Amino acid sequence: MKTKETSGIILYNRNFREDDKLVKIFTETDGKRMFFVKHARKSQLNSVIQPLTVADFILKINDDGLSYIEDYKEVKLYQHINEDLFKLSYATYIVSLMDAAITDNVADPHLFAFLKKTLDLINDGLDYVILTNISEIQILDRFGVQLNFHECAFCHRVGLPFDFSYKYSGLLCPDHYIRDDHRSHLDPNIPYLLNQFQSIQFDDLKTISIKPEMKEKIRLFIDDLYDNYVGLHLKSKKFIDDLENWGDVMRK
Repeated sequence: MKTKETSGIILYNRNFREDDKLVKIFTETDGKRMFFVKHARKSQLNSVIQPLTVADFILKINDDGLSYIEDYKEVKLYQHINEDLFKLSYATYIVSLMDAAITDNVADPHLFAFLKKTLDLINDGLDYVILTNISEIQILDRFGVQLNFHECAFCHRVGLPFDFSYKYSGLLCPDHYIRDDHRSHLDPNIPYLLNQFQSIQFDDLKTISIKPEMKEKIRLFIDDLYDNYVGLHLKSKKFIDDLENWGDVMRK
């Protein structure tokens, strides 16, 4: 067992035995790992093991079993996320998606930084729906899905009114629509935006402005991509889908 000091994001915790907890932490240096916290309710760690908490941890890392939290410092709580059911629900889904996308105990500092920046931006007030879409598109490769939203799958031309073909797992330009009688018939703005989502750097992202009707089209297409290529059905995703159905009432 080795001692490490590293940043970590609490993904979730769950009860274990009577008053102990198992805590899943995505660490910057050692990937996702499960930690055991004894007598969690009475522990000084109780406040820092809540989901969507970021802190610098001192950890006892065990490569063959449960690890342990020795201490922590510099805790960051996402106040605006936790105060808003919609932001909290979308952030929880993003965290669940990241958890599903990578193997435990494997370091992925790039994804750690991406997740932390995503939560920062949601907390800062940027559009949590579009940030979720960006996350879904950028994490597809972690599921082994490589899609090109930049150019035609046949002639490789760019900047055209593209459509998506599941038959060829790529874009078709107008000259090659004929190659797939069952192409998606997308609004051409959707492939354009997904291409932007695929390559955007969050450090350059200051504002997001996309019309509600376009956001709905993007949502439906990304859902279709995940159904066809990933086959992942998370409870947190179903919750945000249900939330959109009755959430307008809560917003009033």
